Amino acid sequence: MSKAAQHEAGFLLLLAVSSLVAWHPLAATLALALENDEYTHLLLIVPLSAALILRVWSPLRAVVAMEVLSGTALLAVAASVACAVLLRPPALSPDVLLSIAVFALVLFWIGAFVLCFGWRVARSLPFPLCFLFALAPLPKDWMDAVVALLQQGSAWSAHLLFALLDVPVAQDRVHLAIPGLTLFVAPECSSIRSSSILLVTTMVLAHLLLRSPSRKAAIIALAVPLSIAKNGLRIFTIAMLGTRVDPRYLNGKLHRDGGVIFLAMVLVVIFATIVLLRRGDGEPPRPLHETA
Repeated sequence: MSKAAQHEAGFLLLLAVSSLVAWHPLAATLALALENDEYTHLLLIVPLSAALILRVWSPLRAVVAMEVLSGTALLAVAASVACAVLLRPPALSPDVLLSIAVFALVLFWIGAFVLCFGWRVARSLPFPLCFLFALAPLPKDWMDAVVALLQQGSAWSAHLLFALLDVPVAQDRVHLAIPGLTLFVAPECSSIRSSSILLVTTMVLAHLLLRSPSRKAAIIALAVPLSIAKNGLRIFTIAMLGTRVDPRYLNGKLHRDGGVIFLAMVLVVIFATIVLLRRGDGEPPRPLHETA
């Protein structure tokens, strides 16, 4: 067995053991992602991170080296955080404890990665490794605040579209009234699932296609208002079709399952913007293994 293969086997062993020990928070996170639209994006985090690492892994195998001190330190910090969760401080709710437990598990995975492969390899993969922290689900109060912001932003953007097209409209927070229809932008209509998926997808595309940190930050920041505008456009479109064409649009397939159409539209805008930002973005650096 080659040296790299030995390191990989050690890492996979640590990964398996830690996942087994932390099975309960992992299972709870999986159940949350499968049962709650607000957390569907969690299903994407580990596969995307693994894919981003594997796409560049072959040349990095030549420079793997154990980093005992730093790796062990990270493992110790992760274990300490996990032990604190096991003590179950009474002031913390179960959802906060779950978030901390998953954070500790991800930190343990990163510590195991540094221990088995070294800082040189880890420094060449900052995004895929740090991206794993997104696996920790936001506590419910935080997620409720995000959903509320999306509700208000969606109602405001729909109001703007009605006003721009001279459709009489009145707004009271997340309630909209146009001739023949009163709309309520409910939490389930906030488009949190597609917004989360849009943000995750934009982050990955920015990592793959852009070099400049400022340009990456710019396109990721752009995803937030575009997501709000997307949902406002969806509300506007369904309302106009329902009042001007056929009332069945108000509760039809476009209302229930049409989010993917508007998500695809925004992804096209994101990708086109990335193409524009790539101009003058600089040449990619030499691969790590070529500088060894």
